[in-house]
Amino acid sequence: MSHSEKMLTSLEEGNLEDAKSHFNETLKFGSHEEKFSLAEELHHLGFLNEAKELYENLLLYYPGEGELIIELAEVLVEMDSEEDAIELLSHIEEDDSSYPRALLLMADLYQMQGLFEVSEQKLLQAKVLLPDEPVILFGLAELYAETGRFLEAIRYYTQLVEKGITEIGGTYIHQRLAEAYSVGGSFEEALGHYEKAIEEHLEINTLFGFAFTAYQAGYYETAIEKLVSVKELDPDYHSVYLLLAKAYEHEEELEKSLETIREGIKQDEFNKELSLFGGKISLKLGLDEQAEAYLRNALALDPGYLEAALLINKLFFTQDRFDDVLEIAAMLAAEGEEEPQLAWDLAKANEGLEQYNDALKQYRAAYTYFKNHEDFLIEYGQFLMEEGLRKEAVEIYNRLLDMDPSNDEWQDLIARLQE
Repeated sequence: MSHSEKMLTSLEEGNLEDAKSHFNETLKFGSHEEKFSLAEELHHLGFLNEAKELYENLLLYYPGEGELIIELAEVLVEMDSEEDAIELLSHIEEDDSSYPRALLLMADLYQMQGLFEVSEQKLLQAKVLLPDEPVILFGLAELYAETGRFLEAIRYYTQLVEKGITEIGGTYIHQRLAEAYSVGGSFEEALGHYEKAIEEHLEINTLFGFAFTAYQAGYYETAIEKLVSVKELDPDYHSVYLLLAKAYEHEEELEKSLETIREGIKQDEFNKELSLFGGKISLKLGLDEQAEAYLRNALALDPGYLEAALLINKLFFTQDRFDDVLEIAAMLAAEGEEEPQLAWDLAKANEGLEQYNDALKQYRAAYTYFKNHEDFLIEYGQFLMEEGLRKEAVEIYNRLLDMDPSNDEWQDLIARLQE
């Protein structure tokens, strides 16, 4: 039994001292083939320092040998010494048979560092040398997809599919094509590739991507079918619940939408978007108390949640609960939130509570933002008339008349106010 074989046996037995001794013997007396084989095995087992030492030893005998340099560079990458790996790879000669592989590895390293243009340059160099090499085409496609150049990514992924290659290193090309088409807004093309991707390999993220793309394309029944499958495969897949609830809403299946929200909140109780949507669907179903509970929960999770605050205020106005509107506004103010709609809400709430000075202050603040909003101007004009502020009221009705010159009502009101 050779020293390298004895070392591996000692490692299996957990005898590290003997393993170290046999390693040193291999380093001193082992053949080059034995050292190379042991280096590969130690690299695989995670003994990176020892693998590095063996490769460096071999390079003393074979300086500039491309295959050895690449093996050593891969070890250095795993040791988080990317710069050393790049420096080492740069010494491989262009006429070395390992040069294209070195270019690929350098491209990967530059891509990891965010140096995308340099990475692209290395890949294109490799493509000149090996124009039909699938790994190079795949590398270019992945780089372009990562940098948002989806048309170019699609071109290279498609070349792979045309060559009959649908999987490289555990990555499925139809799935990548589906994602690239979907992000680019070509939903029909994306759905076709999602179908093929699912046929080849059922994977939950791909299935969710299929559902999301179907939803974006307006195929809500298909989206529901795929999302239900995702939920059955993994009830803890939190992203499924809100999208499924929205798909049910589009199909006018509001009870199912609300039930999905309930299921989602059980799985993800701190998801404010689920609570907000639960409030919206409850309002559509006429379940005002339940809607309020959902919306208050959303605000408990995020006291500065504007969308939930404005929606609950709408509910309060239908119930003449003006004090509650003021409470919500105060909570948002404490969070430092500024929203023009809040000023309008405060104006209406103070008016409802007969706190007219405060109402006037808020109407004036809101006017800055809503001077072209017909509903606001009508409310503001009516308030000013009731408060006897005729001059300001005329100004408001003149704005309304500018927006609708043929409106007899505004003309009559202006005439009466100017009497």
